[in-house]
This record gives sequence, C-alpha cells and structure tokens, in this order.
Amino acid sequence: MSLDFSGRVAIVTGAGGGLGREHALALAKRGAKVVVNDLGGARDGSGGSASAAQAVVDEIIAAGGEAIANSASVTDFVAVQAMVQDAMDKWGRVDILINNAGILRDKSFGKMELGDFRLVVEVHLMGSVNCCKAVWPIMVAQNYGRIMMTTSSSGLYGNFGQSNYSAAKLGLVGLMQTLSIEGAKHDIRVNSLAPTAATRMTNGLYPEAMLNAIQASDVVPAMLVLTAQDAPNRTILCAGAGSFEAAHISLTQGLYLGRGEGVDEELLARLQEVKDTMEQKIPENGMAQGHQEIMAAMAAHRE
Repeated sequence: MSLDFSGRVAIVTGAGGGLGREHALALAKRGAKVVVNDLGGARDGSGGSASAAQAVVDEIIAAGGEAIANSASVTDFVAVQAMVQDAMDKWGRVDILINNAGILRDKSFGKMELGDFRLVVEVHLMGSVNCCKAVWPIMVAQNYGRIMMTTSSSGLYGNFGQSNYSAAKLGLVGLMQTLSIEGAKHDIRVNSLAPTAATRMTNGLYPEAMLNAIQASDVVPAMLVLTAQDAPNRTILCAGAGSFEAAHISLTQGLYLGRGEGVDEELLARLQEVKDTMEQKIPENGMAQGHQEIMAAMAAHRE
C-alpha cells in the first residue's frame, strides 16, 4: 500500500485545529494539495473566524506544501459548493474528502433542548452530507474518490450526555454504508474513523494524564490508510494512543421460530440464543438480513 498522496487534492473540514489540523498537515506532508476548511467557531458552534484555517495553511506553505483556506460552514450547502469550486478552479480535481467538522452541545437527554439536538445533527451529519454531495459528481466523473467520515465510539456504543452527538455519529456510519456501495463502480471508497484523541472537543472530559496519552497525531495513520489509493472500502477503523481496531455492524445467526401463537413467549425465553454471537457475520448490504430470514423460513418449510 502506498501512502504517497502526490498530485491528490484533499478537502479537510474542521481543520483549523485538533484532529483536522493533524490530518491536513499529514496529507500535505505526503504531497497532497489541501483545502483547509474551518468555520473558526467555538466548541459549541458559535462565532466564526478565518484565522484558524489560515494559520494551518501558513504552516503547510512554510513547509513547502500547497494549501488554501476556507471558512465555509458545512451546514451551508451553497458555501460548501463554492469551496469545492475553489478547489476545482485552482487544482482541477478533488480526490479526498475528510469530513471532520463538528461541535458539541452535551447534556443529558431529559435536559437537552431540541434545538441543541438538531444543531449537532445538522453540523455532523448534514454537514457531511453537504460535503459529500458537492464532491460526488466530481469523483464520479474522474472515477476516483476517497471519503472519510468521522464517527465516534459515542455513536457506535453510546455515551451519557451525548444523545445528539451519538445519533449524528452513527448516522454517518449509515451514510458510509450506502455511499460505499453506490460509489464502488466509480472507485469511490468510503470509510469511517472513530478517533480517541485529546482536542478542544475533549477539554475537561478527561484527566490531564489521560489527555497526554491520546494525542491527535496518533490517529493520523488510520486516516492515511482510509484515504490512500489502496484504501479499503466500507471500513470502520478505531484509533487512539497508538492502538488500532476495527468496528463492525454484524448479524447473528439467530433462530427460526416461525409464525403463530406462542412465538412471542418463545422469543422471550430464547432471546439469549438469538443474541449469541458465535456465528455472527458482517452483511455485505442491507438485503442480507432479509435474505437470511427468507432462507431460514424456506429451510424450515422443507423439513
């Protein structure tokens, strides 16, 4: 696998600091031309300034790379389209999209305002949708594209006080699943990264010693692998503190219980058998569940 990005053009959202900055610097170091996008707002999404993105661009240029700054909000599709057009006007292509922009508005679900729920979903999920939609026809036309969603362990497994963030982050995995299928014939590979890293988003959430152990730069190798020419497709990589794992949405073998009276009681009594992971598998697409269920029913009727 080659991690040479020479000649590639990458857009990295939320790249004014933290993980996005590390992603942008790493891609530029390996030869990519980078659009550094950052609204420059606070952790909760308020405010805005182009200075954060420009500072990263200045770092890249000082190191001999090529980059341009952009301060569009990913929630504004027209502004996102203009950002993509800027990249096309300057470099003629877009090869890589890193959907990294995000905000936090943590609070337990019972105390959370619906406006805060909607805004977090709007930034993380719809912001990524906007960016994907803007680059998709370009990637289809050039028969090449690498898209990385930034998911989270909170989305994959849940986390107290983050119902909005969790819903958005797992939504990104669903988006990845379908785009990876639809884009395959055009060599558009779509993957997700679940990072554990000390950034502005994690300030105050962990002890200082723990934050020192989870540097944002530790996550970069996973990003490079997921966006490389030889990248996988439809993969969820988890990364942090030097460790790397893969997460899967799997389907157990389950049980055929048929129809009729008493099925509900039997399901309740045998629920642990249904949940048994011994023969679980990773479906190739959403039709696999229905196929498994129909095959089980047909087999039972043949007996």
